[in-house]
Amino acid sequence: MLQPVVRRTWAPRGQTPVHRSWDRHDRLSVIAAITLAPRRLRLGLYFGVLRCNFNGPLIFRFLLWMLRTLRRPVVFVMDRLSAHRMGVRLLQEHLGDQAHLFHVEWLPAYAPDLNPVENAWCRTKHGQLANFIPDDIHHLARAIDRSLYATRDTPRMLRSFFKQSGLAL
Repeated sequence: MLQPVVRRTWAPRGQTPVHRSWDRHDRLSVIAAITLAPRRLRLGLYFGVLRCNFNGPLIFRFLLWMLRTLRRPVVFVMDRLSAHRMGVRLLQEHLGDQAHLFHVEWLPAYAPDLNPVENAWCRTKHGQLANFIPDDIHHLARAIDRSLYATRDTPRMLRSFFKQSGLAL
């Protein structure tokens, strides 16, 4: 959102830091996937940013893009959000007899701690963008892009997300 995520910060004694923002409710939605190459065990991060909420058809488009980008059979590990289930159903219908190109492993309901992508969100939202006050929605989108590209370019960070979730690579 355009409202800052306020976190603790340091300031000289007697100089309380002040965030100046107004009641803005524009928001962005972000979708992401962490990939693991089966042979080389190389990790990757793919993401998309939109001004609207992700729904089933948009999840379908992201999953289809992932299949086309990776060009090999894929196992998706997903939470049970209804939009995710709808996106998978649309992908199965779209691929028809090619549906063997992907398999879905569903995480237990209400278990964000098992989802490595949640750690990427936490790092971006509560870490790199904490106390950040964007000028507008485009400024926020650029900051999200920078943060997620920096995360993508740090394989050790991506590995730590799996380690923290308890999922083996």
